[in-house]
Amino acid sequence: MNQKKELPNCPVEVTLTMISDRWKVLILRDLMEGTRRFGELKKSIGSISQKVLTSNLRDMEQSGLLTRKVYPEVPPRVEYTLTETGYSLKPVLDAMLKWGTGYKRKVNSK
Repeated sequence: MNQKKELPNCPVEVTLTMISDRWKVLILRDLMEGTRRFGELKKSIGSISQKVLTSNLRDMEQSGLLTRKVYPEVPPRVEYTLTETGYSLKPVLDAMLKWGTGYKRKVNSK
């Protein structure tokens, strides 16, 4: 985290600023399983553009949620890994999974 951001007073809002869109949540979901390369993330997430994925990864790196490692190879290999802060969002994602599963079950049973 290079720059210090002004964080909201509300803790829920702080969490939302860290994972503010669906792409960041899906990136977190994939990185919870371990280190991934850019192409693996893009393929797993599916409908995300390269530009949007790059932008979200940069935001998440700046926020301290993940690290980016570039290997000096041709072509360059770049890997992304969650930091301790990134992994600390696991209970939030687990709660979202549980709620989403229950909601889908409820809606599909109607």
